Amino acid sequence: MLLRSINLITLLLISIGLSGCFSSNPESIKAFAMPNEVNTTTDNYILQPPDQILIHCKKITDSSVAGIHGVSQTIRPDGKISFEDLGEIEAAGKTPLQLAKILESKMIDFYDLTGDHPIDVQLVGNNSKTYYVLGQVLAPGPRMYTGRDSLLDAITVARPNPMAWIERIQVIRPSHDKNVKPEIFEVNFDRMMAHGDTTKNVLLQEGDIIYVPPTVLGWISLKIEEVIRPIARAFSGYYIVDSGGSSRYGGY
Repeated sequence: MLLRSINLITLLLISIGLSGCFSSNPESIKAFAMPNEVNTTTDNYILQPPDQILIHCKKITDSSVAGIHGVSQTIRPDGKISFEDLGEIEAAGKTPLQLAKILESKMIDFYDLTGDHPIDVQLVGNNSKTYYVLGQVLAPGPRMYTGRDSLLDAITVARPNPMAWIERIQVIRPSHDKNVKPEIFEVNFDRMMAHGDTTKNVLLQEGDIIYVPPTVLGWISLKIEEVIRPIARAFSGYYIVDSGGSSRYGGY
């Protein structure tokens, strides 16, 4: 009777612990696009630090343009780039096309511009935008957003570990509006791999979160480790506090 009660309590605690992991809504997948539905371009890309850009100005005949043509710049933390002749230019918050127009308006006073679009700004390092893969994976953390990152790409690169519950992976699109709930749906990655089911292989956006939860046994293991680790540390060593008030960890 006692053992049965302990088992029931354990199952209850597991249920409570895992219930917070799963709040998905199958309809939320409608907020996501599929890779074959979107053509990715940089036309609407908003530059931010530390994005890297490359300046092309091949139609300029002035030989002094060599100091600008082919120059790569990383947008500084203050949102600016700079050139010796042109000075500082605000790049953050602009699209590559908008920045090209600003450069053109400034360069016309120094160089002989020819053609309709003498200046081209190319995005060569979109370093300011990320998505996240968290939970039971071997390589958790932020990932550089390229605009063509699919769910399958993200999970494959992150590599779920042996405790991962790959049948219940959560895909989350956070909401920046407190009155709008995040969009969350669930993916069976095992089915995606074993049967080639890519119906949920969505195209990710900047800021999306992929959460790989632990299995039931994995959750129990993590909770046991959470309890045992401080006890093991207490018995394996001790803290020494010196006269200066600082501390260091010592062993027996």
